Amino acid sequence: AHGIRAPKIYHHDAEEGLIWLEDLGERDLFSYRGESWLVRRAFYESALDEIVKLHRLPEAEARAIQSSLPAEFNAALYRWEQHYFFENCLGRYFKIENEKTTELAALPALHEIAERLDRLPRVLVHRDFQSQNLIIRNGQAHLIDFQGMRPGLAEYDLASLLFDPYVDLPEDERAELMAYYCERLSKNGGRAQGDFEITLKLCAMQRLMQALGAYAFLGLVKRHKTFLQYIPVAVKSLRSTLAGLNGLERIESLLAEIS
Repeated sequence: AHGIRAPKIYHHDAEEGLIWLEDLGERDLFSYRGESWLVRRAFYESALDEIVKLHRLPEAEARAIQSSLPAEFNAALYRWEQHYFFENCLGRYFKIENEKTTELAALPALHEIAERLDRLPRVLVHRDFQSQNLIIRNGQAHLIDFQGMRPGLAEYDLASLLFDPYVDLPEDERAELMAYYCERLSKNGGRAQGDFEITLKLCAMQRLMQALGAYAFLGLVKRHKTFLQYIPVAVKSLRSTLAGLNGLERIESLLAEIS
């Protein structure tokens, strides 16, 4: 989901669980992108407070919700995100020939990443945790558009916000927010996994591939041209994310050529 559409949404409260809220307003985190970091940081931290609550939802509550959710993140879904990128972004938008995109999509490293992420423990994730799905009301963040919520990796949600193409965060701001998330997670009884940073990097790769596929599909097939303006920022972030990932050098090289 993109933008603000529903005046009534679900918001997680630590004591009441998922409760119905009305009339949150229509100013999202995205609309504050021109403000100073001092202003924006408080809103981002509030957003992270909320997503930690979802990630730390008690197992019994999470299990009760799961029966009505879409299919969980697994290797097949990660591979779908990758192919969505190759088909729509590289093929449809950048017009890379099908033989080339098929060859790149078949790189063993991509399959290995999907399998690696599939083996990690899951929590409930929002799945579209980005600046346009966060309403700011009275200085506090509220999450909207939960229709993609499912079991997945907490790092995927974090990557969705920190590598959000709608708001291109500088590295220092991203690092501050990453540290804040880990701190809040710890205070809520959780802890970052040992390979947290590499998992975050791999989830960022996945999320950016999914976003780029969506922008190209929505912009070119559905004729919502506004999404196309975010492709350059997302490509830049994906190139940065791919740097240092063994076996994906050819994709990074191609993105450098076409961007």
